[in-house]
Amino acid sequence: MTVQQRATLEDVARLAGVSSKTVSRVFTTRDLVAPETVERVLAAAKRLRFRPNTLARGLRRGGGTNTIGFIIGELGNPFYYKVASGIERELAAHGFSLVVATTDDSAEGEERVADALLSQRIAALLLIPVAEDQSYLEGERHLGTPVIAIDRPARNLVADSIVLENRRGTFEATKRLLARGHRRIGYVCNPASVYTQAERLRGFRDAMAASGIPDTTRWERLVDDPSMPPDQLVGDLLRSADPPTAVITGNNRVTVGALRALRDAADEGRTALIGFDDFDTADVIGVSVISYDPVDLGRRAAALALERMGDATGFTRQIELPTWIIERGTGEREPRKETA
Repeated sequence: MTVQQRATLEDVARLAGVSSKTVSRVFTTRDLVAPETVERVLAAAKRLRFRPNTLARGLRRGGGTNTIGFIIGELGNPFYYKVASGIERELAAHGFSLVVATTDDSAEGEERVADALLSQRIAALLLIPVAEDQSYLEGERHLGTPVIAIDRPARNLVADSIVLENRRGTFEATKRLLARGHRRIGYVCNPASVYTQAERLRGFRDAMAASGIPDTTRWERLVDDPSMPPDQLVGDLLRSADPPTAVITGNNRVTVGALRALRDAADEGRTALIGFDDFDTADVIGVSVISYDPVDLGRRAAALALERMGDATGFTRQIELPTWIIERGTGEREPRKETA
């Protein structure tokens, strides 16, 4: 196969019978060019498969591009691509494009990926923080690049953030289980040290303490080890000397692991289960969940970035989006008779 050279701005100008400056204006300040000339230039560009170099143009102006970067953990988690979908929809409506980069949930990779995106002069940076410290972005923020933290606030960085009502979600779920007569309620999460899990664990403990059960450590499995299978954590809890009659899981990955552990334990639908995060087949298999709208989370984050691009001044904000409980069966189970 013979590879052809890309057409240049000068090639389009020759085919359209205009100057190179006119072609440049068509792709930058089109309203200054006569409509019939615009049509002729665009037809020539299409014929030659010409694409303007928006990055180079932005650099010549000393500014940025119409591209916004989004840093996520890993592609296998449905949460990330649903958030990205919301971001992309909002940006497209305002003429911006999105580029997504992954860190594989590695704190070491976060700064490296951020530097790679910022070197492309992106107009704004959105990220789900993984590292313990985002102060390395403070210089970019002072240079006018908006930074928006999603799902977790940034640390050691003055930046807008948009998060979920994590504490309220688990607080309400725990209250529902308590109202059905459960007293031994377990909580399982991995990872446990991130902001979202700390808030969700706090909601669980607050609800238990308010019901006269201040010590819940024997029913908790809090781990920071991505290699540990979630079903192993839940299975260990179910096999303990004083097993819970209900379990709340901290994310969708642990919820799936809990379902496997309950199956392997031949639980026969005795242990109640409520998971944080909805997932695609949860409605089919009847799993009760603490839900929210990840697409709206992305959309609101993009809108916040666009707003900050228009006005970099003003106080930073942390916006919380609501969560709600969807009852499908597993979370409505009564305690086992022997513990009632």
